Amino acid sequence: MTQKDELEQLLRQLFTDQLLAVLGTQSQSGPYGSLVAFYATDDLKHLLFATTRSTRKYDNLTRIPQVAMVIDNRSNKEGDFHEAIAVTAIGTVKEVGGPEKEQFKADTWRSIPACLILFTLLLAPSSKLRWEPIILSGNSSR
Repeated sequence: MTQKDELEQLLRQLFTDQLLAVLGTQSQSGPYGSLVAFYATDDLKHLLFATTRSTRKYDNLTRIPQVAMVIDNRSNKEGDFHEAIAVTAIGTVKEVGGPEKEQFKADTWRSIPACLILFTLLLAPSSKLRWEPIILSGNSSR
């Protein structure tokens, strides 16, 4: 298995195991962090999440669509400094609609718990983050 294959496998496992990520947005007055449920597309090129239009995060996204999203597997124990893995996705967000949003609903139905699905489907516009670089932290021998 190549290093690229190992990295892809690691990302798939992390994105499957974790339900939540921290989304960093920017406003005129400074940075803002939000906890969001997310879903990674099969090709790992996009991370999808939902938010209502009445949130500060949505307002920030419409003004400045460049964001960072952090996904990690920490357990809040001391060993996390050596064992935890964190991925920072940096990219630009765009709101999705039409058939793309319907596909998002179908995909997330299978992967996000019911309490989050209701929020996603009933209240929120869907957004997609096209991310570029990945930054891994944690045990480098993995």
